[in-house]
Amino acid sequence: QVQLVESGGGLVQAGGSLALSCAAARSIFDINRMGWYRQAPGKQRDLVATITRGGSINYADSVKGRFAISRDNAKNTVYLQMNNLKPEDTAVYYCNALLGGWNYWGQGTQVTVSS
Repeated sequence: QVQLVESGGGLVQAGGSLALSCAAARSIFDINRMGWYRQAPGKQRDLVATITRGGSINYADSVKGRFAISRDNAKNTVYLQMNNLKPEDTAVYYCNALLGGWNYWGQGTQVTVSS
């Protein structure tokens, strides 16, 4: 099992930046893929960015060039640096870990971008 705790959300003006962190309660070295998803009110949960154990990265088209995902295996933490934020980035952001075919989720952190 993988327990995940997100932090770093908050309120920011459009054009601003936020950095999210996802701390795992176990080593992430062997976790196949970790990532960030987001869910706006009344909408489905969508992929934001993922990073594999080997370091391959995938971004949603809407965040390419603005967001950056990284992982620090020594700290058991995955990060999401979000720059040039837009009001449409407003959502609850969830950390995800894929291990052994199972998906694990954090509790989510709210990101609100004001115009």
